[in-house]
Amino acid sequence: MIKIKFPDGSVREYNEGVNGLQIAESISSRLAQDVLACGVNGETYDLGRPINEDADFVLYKWDDEEGKHAFWHTSAHLLAEALQELYPGIQFGIGPAIENGFYYDVDPGEAVIKESDLPAIEAKMQELAAKKEDVVRESIAKADALKMFGDRGETYKCELISELEDGHITTYTQGAFTDLCRGPHLMTTAPIKAIKLTTVAGAYWRGQEDRKMLTRIYGITFPKKKMLDEYLVLLEEAKKRDHRKIGKEMQLFMFSETVGKGLPMWLPKGTALRLRLQEFLRRIQTRYDYQEVITPPIGNKLLYVTSGHYAKYGKDAFQPIHTPEEGEEYFLKPMNCPHHCEIYKNFPRSYKDLPLRIAEFGTVCRYEQSGELHGLTRVRSFTQDDAHIFCRPDQVKDEFLRVMDIISIVFRSMNFQNFEAQISLRDKVNREKYIGSDDNWEKAEQAIIEACEEKGLPAKIEYGEAAFYGPKLDFMVKDAIGRRWQLGTIQVDYNLPERFELEYMGSDNQKHRPVMIHRAPFGSMERFVAVLIEHTAGKFPLWLTPDQVAILPISEKFNEYAEQVKMYLKTHEIRAIVDDRNEKIGRKIRDNEMKRIPYMLIVGEKEAENGEVSVRRQGEGDKGTMKFEEFAKILNEEVQNMINKW
Repeated sequence: MIKIKFPDGSVREYNEGVNGLQIAESISSRLAQDVLACGVNGETYDLGRPINEDADFVLYKWDDEEGKHAFWHTSAHLLAEALQELYPGIQFGIGPAIENGFYYDVDPGEAVIKESDLPAIEAKMQELAAKKEDVVRESIAKADALKMFGDRGETYKCELISELEDGHITTYTQGAFTDLCRGPHLMTTAPIKAIKLTTVAGAYWRGQEDRKMLTRIYGITFPKKKMLDEYLVLLEEAKKRDHRKIGKEMQLFMFSETVGKGLPMWLPKGTALRLRLQEFLRRIQTRYDYQEVITPPIGNKLLYVTSGHYAKYGKDAFQPIHTPEEGEEYFLKPMNCPHHCEIYKNFPRSYKDLPLRIAEFGTVCRYEQSGELHGLTRVRSFTQDDAHIFCRPDQVKDEFLRVMDIISIVFRSMNFQNFEAQISLRDKVNREKYIGSDDNWEKAEQAIIEACEEKGLPAKIEYGEAAFYGPKLDFMVKDAIGRRWQLGTIQVDYNLPERFELEYMGSDNQKHRPVMIHRAPFGSMERFVAVLIEHTAGKFPLWLTPDQVAILPISEKFNEYAEQVKMYLKTHEIRAIVDDRNEKIGRKIRDNEMKRIPYMLIVGEKEAENGEVSVRRQGEGDKGTMKFEEFAKILNEEVQNMINKW
């Protein structure tokens, strides 16, 4: 017998070899119909996979990420099965589940798969799903796997198999399709009821630009057609909110192939918005005793060798800059933390000097594959709202809690009301990709867990997601249409202080090692602005929006009065523009609503005579007529009330 412990702490005994479905049936036949996968000691299992030891156990339904992952992973195999029938000789790369759906990378040989082919592939997937094929997991020896896939001409699969360890290789079979895969999967294709293939794209094999370009097919599936219909509505809304489209319409930022891929340039309105965000965070940081610094855009290679970044990321970074001096190499700055370590070392530090909080809006450069670039969310140059706190070990938890408070203020001010926290820890097994001692890691991980408990912040633990130098707490924000974005992050680091030999003199007159906390409430300015655009559909909070007021003269006779109103508003720190085009007033109103300007002031003969403006509010229509001095006072009070909340 083995002991199975459930999330509520209760324990039941089952025969060794019991599977997740049998456990679900022992609780409730109705429950067994709804579950899609199960968790066994932190690993997601197929419901049919035997459990042979005592285990912490949880059942996953559709509402659980793990349940969706198994559902969409099986759907990726269903796509591959359909492609195998429709395109004989097709070769398969990888087909994972992703946050919203799945994709499969394929090499169709001489064939070309286009967007117009997707409906036929969908129909074949529906036909196969209706057969309710069992999904069967099998372990296979490495030599047998190489022969099986080699005989089928599956060169991509053979390459993957050659890198796997014998004894840990599994395949999954449904119908006539067998795939190399770790799982987990559904037990059958029966639950897959609604299917939509969304796009066709190109993707280099294994993300390497010197490898063959494969065809990537994206899709999403659901257990009910109603769910798919609702998703497609959200997809249309997401297209309307695309930050690339809105950013162009509002003239916030641009890209130029001549300047280079993934290198955003901020236009005047976008620059003003970004600077206001920075000033907002500066005001908060001042309250929390941060000191701001500026560091160079490059650094000597030895700096990143010392930090460990070169060993971990050197091959994926922009290549070194070689100076005329022999043997001298520099890198474009990929992160700010090594520079801040050197600032710490510039003076002898005492325990009385700590915590030392150093902040910088530091621009960094990282080489991203061109196929991974996407608007402002994935770029090659970006600015982090970075800060590093150097503190004593006994100060770690309190400092961590203070950073959590700052992130809470940022999210509330932007109306990000729905967010989740994720504690990212080391992989339980593979420790090779991390630096530092087990003791330091355990202390850092415990500090994060205790801080979340003290704040009453529910946090999901993810193993294997930590930074190479320390565990972290990431904040996942849900936007107005339910999409998840990773923004703020806090990381506890015992390792960089050790690598840079950072010290402080303790109260015992002995030298001690400080702890380093990395934090970025926005994450990066580029990504944060992109998410904010899509969350608000470009209708930014009044205090932040580039243009707060558009003044619309009904004819050119009143342009001079409109300019007079504008100058008054500007002297009262209100951002206003005049739309003096020779257009009808109805057209001006529509155009400025499209520009997402919160207030429009209509001025004509009556308004000019009385020193008034006719006020319209974005989305609310006519708000009446008033003196422009009174309007300025009302708008400034509205802004001040927003700012006073945080």
